[in-house]
Amino acid sequence: MTSTAEVAIDVRGLEMSYGSHRVLHGLDLTIRRGEVVALLGPNGAGKTTTIEILEGFRAPSAGQVQVLGRTPLSADEAWRARVGVVLQSWRDHPRWRVREFLAHLGEFYRPYSTPDDPRPWDTDALLERVGLAEQARTQISKLSGGQRRRLDVAVGIVGRPEVLFLDEPTAGFDPAARRDFHDLIASLADEDVTILLTTHDLDEAEKLADRVVILARGVIVADGSPDSLRMAASRTSEVRFERDGVIEVHACEDPVDYLRDVLLSAGSPISHLEVRRAGLEDAYLSLVRRSAGDCDAADAADPADAADAGALWLRTPDREVAP
Repeated sequence: MTSTAEVAIDVRGLEMSYGSHRVLHGLDLTIRRGEVVALLGPNGAGKTTTIEILEGFRAPSAGQVQVLGRTPLSADEAWRARVGVVLQSWRDHPRWRVREFLAHLGEFYRPYSTPDDPRPWDTDALLERVGLAEQARTQISKLSGGQRRRLDVAVGIVGRPEVLFLDEPTAGFDPAARRDFHDLIASLADEDVTILLTTHDLDEAEKLADRVVILARGVIVADGSPDSLRMAASRTSEVRFERDGVIEVHACEDPVDYLRDVLLSAGSPISHLEVRRAGLEDAYLSLVRRSAGDCDAADAADPADAADAGALWLRTPDREVAP
């Protein structure tokens, strides 16, 4: 049982409609403090709407939403100082220089600083943390796309948030910048920051997230760790190797036992060995397809298991839900 003090985000019966079109259908979601959760789903699944409601930018049609113990839409500035947001894109204040812009924004958080939660982040330390120290005196309009995205991240965390929302945070990042960002997110999680991110990069979700929540057709169809989702997609591994110039491929549940038998058997040495287990992308595609098709009732587990972030539960959308 998770206590109220341990809960950062609590959603019950969340619904959203735009006119006659229902986008969200009674979402229930609990995220504990310090968790990194990836919210995945195809376009139109309701991810952006969900995030905007949690951020306090949009009013839900029905249901209850609590973030850090407050209703986001009516929360005061003290609450907002505890929340960070990184939008998909932001092209404001092009004439400001990077350092002075972050220093200026940081001053808005200073009145909400406490001994336990000092705010804002030291500007120079923040620039170093996001990899913009060399661009400190550069005008924002002259930053490259990747550098601008780093600045977006800096803006989102300048107030040292307790909850951080990230919407496609590494769009436009090169591989080195993406690796640095992943290190930053890991360090924030170590400091007990709760992080909810949306991404289409499933490798990124697998690397960063303690837990993956998949939305499809306005409902949560899967909730669990990346490992549990992979296991839900397939319990078999594919073993591929070459022997005597012939490529052999074998699917098995226990690749260790299979390879032991192969290695102990008579024959030429094997080469080019590869063992592949279903990845998060395989799991994601499988679960989304199953949610849209005729999924057997036996495939759905008890939703109460979702309280354990290491567990996995699946739900088939109600038949009256429009695609």
